[in-house]
Amino acid sequence: MPRTGRPKAELVLTDDERDQLQRWTRRHTSAQALALRSRIILACAEGTSSREVAERLGCNEATVGNWRRRFVAHRLDGLSDEARPGRPASITADQVEDVVVATLEATPKNATHWSRSKMAQRSGLSESTIGRIWRAFGLQPHRAEGMKLSNDPMFVEKVHDVVGLYLNPPEAAVVLCVDWGSLPLTGAKSQVQALARSQPAFPMMPGMPEKRTHDYVRHGTTSLFAALNVADGTVISATHRRHRSTEFRKFLTKIDTEVPDHLDVHIVCDNFPRTREGPPGTHKHPTIKAWLAKHPRFQLHFTPTYSSWLNQVERLFAYVTADLLQRSDHRSVQALEADLRAWVADWNENPKPFVWTKTADQILASLGRLLQRISGGGH
Repeated sequence: MPRTGRPKAELVLTDDERDQLQRWTRRHTSAQALALRSRIILACAEGTSSREVAERLGCNEATVGNWRRRFVAHRLDGLSDEARPGRPASITADQVEDVVVATLEATPKNATHWSRSKMAQRSGLSESTIGRIWRAFGLQPHRAEGMKLSNDPMFVEKVHDVVGLYLNPPEAAVVLCVDWGSLPLTGAKSQVQALARSQPAFPMMPGMPEKRTHDYVRHGTTSLFAALNVADGTVISATHRRHRSTEFRKFLTKIDTEVPDHLDVHIVCDNFPRTREGPPGTHKHPTIKAWLAKHPRFQLHFTPTYSSWLNQVERLFAYVTADLLQRSDHRSVQALEADLRAWVADWNENPKPFVWTKTADQILASLGRLLQRISGGGH
């Protein structure tokens, strides 16, 4: 028997309303809530049911019904957020939208990003008001984070492979995340530097933070090789002054001696690209291939190019940097290496595995949404 209930009011759009709704849906970098509401109304105007609209747009069926009723009652004005009780706002919605759109889609003259003072000068609002608007919309123009999208043709397959090891590790096997010395303190270099400050530091005192000189003297470099066990958080480590295939082979041999013989070894490592005219990456060097052929229980799993964030050992290196290297004062490479070994030994006394929760499909979906936003909706 078909469901009965209160019949829905007919939703018919005028040409002007349709044009305005379509303009709102094309705004990909701002006013996302308004864009979603506009898509809901356009879909409902096609005669589509609330359930089908909700499934198509990835929202709740009740949300579709709510905005449909609001539009029927108040037309375009009904898609704006309802006023809240209290003192009437002195800043209009148009002014707020202008600030948000300008922050996301424009830059100030002779500057790369907005500051509160520059936006206040442009909009005629106070700096404190600009700050409140930015906080309300989660905007931080003063911040920028580094990123580089992978161009690996096997990106999807590698994501599924590596994440599969984290979420469903094989039986009778150990999964190790391996890398060396990719520590944020040293930027693109793979070595860890022994840095000695040019003057002694002033210790922290009440009301005064610790003070250190900005300049330092270099006393050489080393590389920290680390293999993080994703199951229990323990670390196998070594330090080498260089990071060629020879040193990597030595580290694989150390892993081989420390992992029980009855366990297979799955190693997650970065996919170093071959330089235009240089030798193959360290992990794919003939020396390593020959070693792996003699040790069939070892299997390498490569993260996609430019995707070291998939390698859990990078999080360990972040801890090493924060705990040991950011304020380090080492007068020799030997002293630096001793501190690195001591840090790893202390970590292994109370190891903490990193809990991986995202599935491969969730990661790929998130990257898809990011690509759609930064490419203007896929155009």
